[in-house]
Amino acid sequence: MDLLAPVPRPGKIVCVGLNYHDHAEEQGEDPPDRPLLFAKAPTSVTDPGKPIVHPPEVDQVDYEVELAVVMGRTAHRVSADDARDYVAGYTVCNDVSARDAQFADEQFFRGKSYDTFAPLGPTLVAEGALDPGKLAVECRVDGEVLQESSTAEFIFGVEELVEYISHAMTLRPGDVISTGTPGGVGIFRDPPRLLEPGDTVAVEVEGIGTLRNPVVAGD
Repeated sequence: MDLLAPVPRPGKIVCVGLNYHDHAEEQGEDPPDRPLLFAKAPTSVTDPGKPIVHPPEVDQVDYEVELAVVMGRTAHRVSADDARDYVAGYTVCNDVSARDAQFADEQFFRGKSYDTFAPLGPTLVAEGALDPGKLAVECRVDGEVLQESSTAEFIFGVEELVEYISHAMTLRPGDVISTGTPGGVGIFRDPPRLLEPGDTVAVEVEGIGTLRNPVVAGD
């Protein structure tokens, strides 16, 4: 049985940059004093097990394991205390990134939004079934552990993110918040460890499951 992304076409995907202390440290950055937001195109979503397509014009394709929040109710200027009342549940996102496009543009949107650059799954776990601030997260490429951390490293928790984002834009059912990635991304490793056709990426969040996708060459 083939699994499908829990939200195949979210209205929007709001991503959070530098939201783990260990990821800020590996870049030599101070923790931000407010969430750093960017977007991925909804058309970047792909299913568990489906290929991540490596575009031929891109040299630096990177992996990022992330806890993803799926909204269940319309949220407009909600408080952190009430934020989780608006969450349907949680899934796993691989925030695949074309680093050379990202760095050339000096912003994130194109490099984060190539088709297939947002695998989601393998399940959606209902809000209340786990504590999103205490989950182990891990990324493996061909079985090699490259990211290993915990959402306890969050700079801004789910409640703070929903409050902050909903004060800037209305969040609707099915919208996805991808909460950031820990240290160990490929571009900052020495030497860099970037994705190539033939690799298989597995991103895992405790209590949700493992999302696996092969990497294939695009044409």
